[in-house]
Amino acid sequence: MRIDVFTIFPDYVRGGLDESLLEKARAGGLLDVRLHDPRAYTTDPHRSVDDTPFGGGAGMVLRPEPLFDAVEAVDPPRPLYLLGPAGRRFDQALARELAGTAGFSLLCGRYEGVDERVVAYVDEELSIGDFVLSGGELAAAVVLDAVARQLSGVLGNAASAPDDSFATGLLEHPQYTRPWTFRGLEVPDVLGSGDHEAIRRWRRQQALRTTFERRRDLLPRAPLDDGDRAFLRGLGWRDTSGDG
Repeated sequence: MRIDVFTIFPDYVRGGLDESLLEKARAGGLLDVRLHDPRAYTTDPHRSVDDTPFGGGAGMVLRPEPLFDAVEAVDPPRPLYLLGPAGRRFDQALARELAGTAGFSLLCGRYEGVDERVVAYVDEELSIGDFVLSGGELAAAVVLDAVARQLSGVLGNAASAPDDSFATGLLEHPQYTRPWTFRGLEVPDVLGSGDHEAIRRWRRQQALRTTFERRRDLLPRAPLDDGDRAFLRGLGWRDTSGDG
């Protein structure tokens, strides 16, 4: 898979590419990430990529020419996503969707944003949340990591991804490791029972409990069976789906 990232701060993104899963994916030939600095496509001596906004106001705006020229010179894989607060919310479902493609590209905004003609030029906008960042580079790193872990062969254990939070529409169940007892707190007995069906059932119920307690908004969209609904009703959940 090839992912191109357009950013005036390529080193911000490059640092994360040499670590952990992203480094493994690149080293294994599973992920080809190419960074492009729009400054390289400017023509003025100062390599300027921004200017003051028409109509006045604070801050600077990324100019359209360097961004258009960079994209057109590279001819990156499409779709081309602009990372910004007005975009479609990036989530686990979209990460899986993108991982199934041959590639895509990310354009990082900065300062007060980009010229609106750039918004019309890209294929779509993406947002990683309702908060303000200094630029799109951190958002690009989030997208890269979330997509890379969906690629076959990237995770050390292929069974890890299906159990991730949001992969099943729920938050993940609690995890434990050694020691068995730590400061008076013990691992639940079921995890040492060797009964795989009991462990599976416990994990499912704990995922339901955690989601109910921390992200109840996820439940209406989660795939639930009758047993899940009965368990949740025991916790005080009111099922409004019409399925009982």
